[in-house]
Amino acid sequence: MDKIRVIITNKQKEVKIPTGLRMLVRRCCNAVLKLEEFKGSAEISVTFVDNQEIKTLNKQYREKDSVTDVLSFVMGENGSYDIDPETGAQILGDIVISMEKAQEQADRFDHSLQREVGYLTAHSVLHLLGYDHEDNMERVRMREKEELVMEQLGLPASSSYIAPEE
Repeated sequence: MDKIRVIITNKQKEVKIPTGLRMLVRRCCNAVLKLEEFKGSAEISVTFVDNQEIKTLNKQYREKDSVTDVLSFVMGENGSYDIDPETGAQILGDIVISMEKAQEQADRFDHSLQREVGYLTAHSVLHLLGYDHEDNMERVRMREKEELVMEQLGLPASSSYIAPEE
């Protein structure tokens, strides 16, 4: 694996970005690409937005008029990606994370915002590499890879993704 460039932009003011979160996002991207034995240089864009912005994007690109936690916009097809003419890196795509939704889910599942954002990042990078979770087996395979990356980064699941009884 060559050089991995992760461009991170914060376009929201609802949730304070904790110290170290940007580095964690970069480490997640690198860990997934290493796990998947990705060849060559790569570029990934990650943008933090609020619920309103992700709802707008979800409606515009997926025709779903609802807030979601993360969106992945793949810049390639069948493992072939656009190339950045300046760097020669493969442009894998864009990840958009709702920080409001991430905070809400971290609270609901009783883990840190860092774990939630890390998980959403790993999930999205797998999407950028062609994984999908429409099929049940693919969903299980994705979850296993996401959790493996989280463990490698020292953020193992403290519980399942089932909200505690209220």
